[in-house]
Amino acid sequence: MSEQQGHFQRAIGLFDAIMIVTGSMIGSGIFIVSADIGRQVGSSGWLLVVWLLTGVITLAGAVSYGELASMFPKVGGQYVYLKEAYSKLIAFLYGWSLFLVIQTGVIAAVAVAFAKFTGVLVPWFSVKNVLFSAGPVSLPLIGDYTFEFSSVQLLAILLIVGITAINARGVRAGKLIQNVLGSTKLVALALLILGGLTLGLNAEAVQANFSNMWQQMSFAPPGESWLPRSLSTGGLVVAIGMAMTGSLFSSDSWNNIGFAGEEIKNPERTLVRSMAIGTAIVTALYILSNVVYLLVLPLGGSPDATTIAGRGIMYATDDRVATAVAEHVLGPSGAVVLAVLIMLSTFGANNGIILSGARAYYAMAKDGLFFPGLARLNAAGVPARALWAQCLWACLLCLSGSYGQLLNYVMFSVILFYVITIVGIFVLRRTRPEAPRPYRAWGYPVLPAIYVLLASMFCLILLFAEPTAEFSRRGLMLVALGVPVYYFFGHRFAGTVAEKAKEKTTT
Repeated sequence: MSEQQGHFQRAIGLFDAIMIVTGSMIGSGIFIVSADIGRQVGSSGWLLVVWLLTGVITLAGAVSYGELASMFPKVGGQYVYLKEAYSKLIAFLYGWSLFLVIQTGVIAAVAVAFAKFTGVLVPWFSVKNVLFSAGPVSLPLIGDYTFEFSSVQLLAILLIVGITAINARGVRAGKLIQNVLGSTKLVALALLILGGLTLGLNAEAVQANFSNMWQQMSFAPPGESWLPRSLSTGGLVVAIGMAMTGSLFSSDSWNNIGFAGEEIKNPERTLVRSMAIGTAIVTALYILSNVVYLLVLPLGGSPDATTIAGRGIMYATDDRVATAVAEHVLGPSGAVVLAVLIMLSTFGANNGIILSGARAYYAMAKDGLFFPGLARLNAAGVPARALWAQCLWACLLCLSGSYGQLLNYVMFSVILFYVITIVGIFVLRRTRPEAPRPYRAWGYPVLPAIYVLLASMFCLILLFAEPTAEFSRRGLMLVALGVPVYYFFGHRFAGTVAEKAKEKTTT
């Protein structure tokens, strides 16, 4: 019995779209990455600069990107924009990277974060609770590793399968979850900020962090206190660039709403407004969260300290800065409160990412650039086969235990494709000057150029500075591998799609 073919339903309004943007952006990063950023830049002032720069880059990208979204409000989002501005090859390389690791790797990583924080409530879920092991084995680009299947991976896989099943039932089911969880975690994060400001102010932390915001620090061996240090201008630029890997990753996925272009009401306006409003909300919450961190805990500390304040932000246990802040304010119950908040946050983030990503693979398949079977909607009007293909690969990444490394490899490529996409605005202004543009990039050409400049500098730092250079070059290799795949499989996929279209026309 053949699967009943449906059609896309325009069921996503402005509020739904904003919840998809904010919900996809806010995962677990904001609760963790400030510890590593602090270690990279060494001062409270530069920590805040990293988050401010990240906010500027993200907002500049979103309000510029909106021009392309309004011109091509079609299913597939960024894949379509690259195809229209450049060629099918460039679009395929993006879609190839998206499926291989950008989207699926994030899904796996966020699912594992959900499972790890579930362990705070149910200790059975732990990476140390290994249910099965085998190895070691060797994998290309990854190296030798021993396969271990833990209870955390089990829960992560169950989460991915469950969210995929819900979204396969229709876009309305997925958007309902996103609206409930998205609004809940925005309120919860706002309450965390408010609670820190009203109940957690620590005079010692304020003095340490704000009396000399630009004095950088480094650390002596365990048991000894931090020491002042200074970086050269070039060294500081490199440190900021590497530190921004975490903050940009935490602020990513704002573009996911574009993948669902044909399911959005009044897409020419809704896409632009949702990306601008959503990224502005998240940017403000992220900056305020870091201000609260600095008001409650000192940035510096010692890795062998026995107290929360003694470890500081840089050496918060397992880098869980938000948990340390909550424990400092609320006591032991703070860890439970934060675990619940992060579980809600990561569940909502994965729902938004899973909902959106499959639309890109559907668009690729419709163009004859991906498996033809994915170019199909189920009776509920969603690309169920693409959803399940995405689910399968994300689950395999969970099993591999290598998703963290893969994300490191591809972070360079994520920003590189953003740069190429924003440059596409300039390309299309020249090649299609008369094309309808319901929205024109705000501040053009200055703001898009600023985005391209700052994001390109970030890419160059990742590509040439250690220790990120090796990861970035491997990420570039992953993208480059798509070229032979495109030429070897592209015509075969296209031929199959053409045959099916011919058969459909004949019948």
